Amino acid sequence: MSSPTRPPDDDAYWQRPDPSTDPLDRPEPAPEPETPPYPGPPRAEPPPAGWRPPTIAHPPPPRALPPQDMDALDEAEGSARTVTYGVGLVVGAIALVVVCLLCARVVF
Repeated sequence: MSSPTRPPDDDAYWQRPDPSTDPLDRPEPAPEPETPPYPGPPRAEPPPAGWRPPTIAHPPPPRALPPQDMDALDEAEGSARTVTYGVGLVVGAIALVVVCLLCARVVF
């Protein structure tokens, strides 16, 4: 139904259409052709008995790892922690100076 071009006299425009009439005059849909149901995938044939390739070489067993020096590891971790804290303190000090300079420019 299109919009009216003149003012409505009554509420006929807003009423539901008659259900016995088709407002679009559509033709009846054509029946779908009947297709057989899908039978599924074809069955696979089992592989022959000797289908695997022969195993020729066996890998050697894993070798033993060298022993770890726990005291040297602890010393290296302590040195790394000291360097990390030192870099963090320097960067924090520089950031604090920059923030103070920026705040001083805004205030003064």
